[in-house]
Amino acid sequence: MSGAQEKTAGRWGDLPARMASAVVMLLVGGVAIWQGGVLFHELVVLICGVMVWELTRMMNGGEMRGAVLMGVIASGAMFATHFLPGTALAPVLAAVGFAGASQIKKDRLIYGAYAIGLMFACYGLIVLRDVRGAYWLIWLVSVVVATDVAGYFAGRILGGPKFWPKVSPKKTWSGTIAGWVAAALVGMAFGGTALIVISILTSFASQMGDAAESAIKRRTGIKDSSNLIPGHGGLLDRFDAMMGAALLVLLMGAVLGLPAT
Repeated sequence: MSGAQEKTAGRWGDLPARMASAVVMLLVGGVAIWQGGVLFHELVVLICGVMVWELTRMMNGGEMRGAVLMGVIASGAMFATHFLPGTALAPVLAAVGFAGASQIKKDRLIYGAYAIGLMFACYGLIVLRDVRGAYWLIWLVSVVVATDVAGYFAGRILGGPKFWPKVSPKKTWSGTIAGWVAAALVGMAFGGTALIVISILTSFASQMGDAAESAIKRRTGIKDSSNLIPGHGGLLDRFDAMMGAALLVLLMGAVLGLPAT
């Protein structure tokens, strides 16, 4: 194999595994989103627990016992949101971050802030599906996926200056801007001009969610949050962007409201 062929193979070598895993996740997630109700709720409960487990393990030197405990606590707290009164939701979700931070040897503030963000983002997904229906959640997933796919291919093909080299060395400005353009097109398709700006902001929030997890991984010296998903790493590696986007949409919905579609 020539040098050029080796370079091309290296550039696209992870694509088959990424695509296969993505298809499985889209099928499972698509069915859960369409069905809604208990099926979607419990999928979010499971994903939330696994992501908190991954986060705790990453930031606590790979220690498993406390990480598993925090994963169970996070899932339990998310499950409890089905039954809790509104006034108790924020304290219960935030308590997961404080509980986990008490187990972390260093960077407790970073852990606590990120874990609390994860909890509220996961809750935001449940609220979005329950209150606004499948249409809005499909829009959100489409924005995040379009941002990721456009960024991946534009970054690999066009290259160019790095977006934030100290945090995420592989991310380029070409990929970042391509993600915004793709998100704008998704917004136009789902809601016309009313959704374009919101879609671009959501795209940027998803990129910041990705960057936040990348910063934690670089700080801890870990490449992937786990190896649960071939070609993607862990659930946190795959859903970090979704968490950033969901958190922004939850805040926008609470403060400004979302436009009718």
